[in-house]
Amino acid sequence: MRLFGLNISRAKGTDEKAFSPVGQGRGGWYRIFEPFAGAWQQNVEVRYDSVLSNHADFACRTLIASDISKLRIKLVQKDENGIWSEVTNPAYSPVLRRPNHFQNRIQFMEGWILSKLQRGNALILKQRDGRGVVKALYVLDWTLVTPLVSDDGSVFYELKTDNLAGLPASVTVPAREVIHDRFNCFFHPLVGLSPIFAGGLAATHGLAIQNDSTLFFQNGAQPSGILTAPGAISDETAKRLKEHWESNYSGKNSGKVAVLGDGLKYEAMRAKAVDSQLIEQLKWSAEVVCSTYHVPPYKIGVGQMPTYNNVQALNIEYYSQCLQVLIEAAELCLDEGLGMGENIGTEFDVDNLLRMDTTALINAEKEAVGAGIKAPNEARRRLDLKPVPGGNSPYLQEQNFSLEALAKRDALDDPWASRSGGSPEKDVSEELDSVDEKHIPNYAFASLTKMLTVDAETVH
Repeated sequence: MRLFGLNISRAKGTDEKAFSPVGQGRGGWYRIFEPFAGAWQQNVEVRYDSVLSNHADFACRTLIASDISKLRIKLVQKDENGIWSEVTNPAYSPVLRRPNHFQNRIQFMEGWILSKLQRGNALILKQRDGRGVVKALYVLDWTLVTPLVSDDGSVFYELKTDNLAGLPASVTVPAREVIHDRFNCFFHPLVGLSPIFAGGLAATHGLAIQNDSTLFFQNGAQPSGILTAPGAISDETAKRLKEHWESNYSGKNSGKVAVLGDGLKYEAMRAKAVDSQLIEQLKWSAEVVCSTYHVPPYKIGVGQMPTYNNVQALNIEYYSQCLQVLIEAAELCLDEGLGMGENIGTEFDVDNLLRMDTTALINAEKEAVGAGIKAPNEARRRLDLKPVPGGNSPYLQEQNFSLEALAKRDALDDPWASRSGGSPEKDVSEELDSVDEKHIPNYAFASLTKMLTVDAETVH
């Protein structure tokens, strides 16, 4: 079969038995989420679609996906000094800027991360041109993918029909034609596991609380209860009273005035929200979901915001415990998937994610420039300011000396002795005579004269 300009076929003499699909069940890709062994038989089932609608689970997934997708993907190259700098390359830059015909960069990365978080796996199909260069990338639906392993250990993927990704029919492709980003590979190295595996029960618990509260308030916030009579009543009378009560004083008719006679009495049977710790239970379920995604609860509005006012420290914590592994895994997958070498690769621009407040940012850049670490124009670029003439070199004050120069001075028998054996004034004169005035502006030559003269006075 010819796909994207390449012939995709099996080796001659192979058949279906040459491939063994990764086993289903706990290690496979289609599964029933069980919070414990035997839960499904006890009707304790974690429904995947229901879990996705839980507010905490939804907030964690969308927060992570949006924070990563908004980071610009840079193409960087290492120079002879080992410094990575941003570059452009006709073989890689176009596909990083526009991955495919229906998604921009943000939409593509959002689909990538959401697939990984929801299914534990993100499979990206490559489309090559006639030169074999990757010109488009497509995030596939993991439910339409089956990992296969051949007899010699080679990895293949069976892809079902996906017209949006350009797959008119089912096809089996080698691993080199896809990018497979996976994590939490507990049961098989080719199949990742979603955080829903651990947080699904907590999400279901939270949904059950919300559904119960919804039904309660739909009933006019009137708790269910029982009708009691002072004496014995027949089954026929009990049935008639029950039907009369449900038809006249429940649902849309809740809240109406009921007139009870013959000693009948209504007693509520529902536990109070305070007694059942409704709010605490709902908060606990949300916090458990956050823990499975490694998201600080305050990021999705659960719990209190930390009291200390340090935005950068909070963002660094969120980055290191939640986003960093996902970002670096995506970078590595892109490097290998696009066939980049050791000296060129991709890098997510995390500056916006870890952005400090304005005062802290300016102070940090000021310190870097003052210490000679950065050139003024480098600091201005960090602040989105245009470069200025003369700002491309780092600066230090003239009284600073290198450690090497100080070591040479201290190695002398008498560091403060005259270099020529004469007077300090003679040393100054010799220094000035050695200066070519033609190549130094007048103001600079005057400054140098003053500096050497002061040095002579100091020696005196």
